[in-house]
Amino acid sequence: MCLGIPGRVLATYGSAGLRMARVDFGGVRREACLAYTPEAGVGDYVVVHVGFAITTVDETEAARTLAVLRAMADAVAGELGEPLPAGEPAGEAGP
Repeated sequence: MCLGIPGRVLATYGSAGLRMARVDFGGVRREACLAYTPEAGVGDYVVVHVGFAITTVDETEAARTLAVLRAMADAVAGELGEPLPAGEPAGEAGP
């Protein structure tokens, strides 16, 4: 399964012959290649998978997708329990 995250294009630029963008994912900013979305520009929303913008979406769809992803994270967080202390491998009991 592939998971793409929507983000807003903050800036575009060229790098090594590729069109690139600085993308904001709700406060986290990363680079993404725009080779597959040549129509994307500053202010547009793109769905990014492994560093490549794979499609453009409107602001409403981006917000809806982010809300679903946040709800999934919240639902899973309650089921995972407390993290193991550092250095304690999973599945091994102490003395």
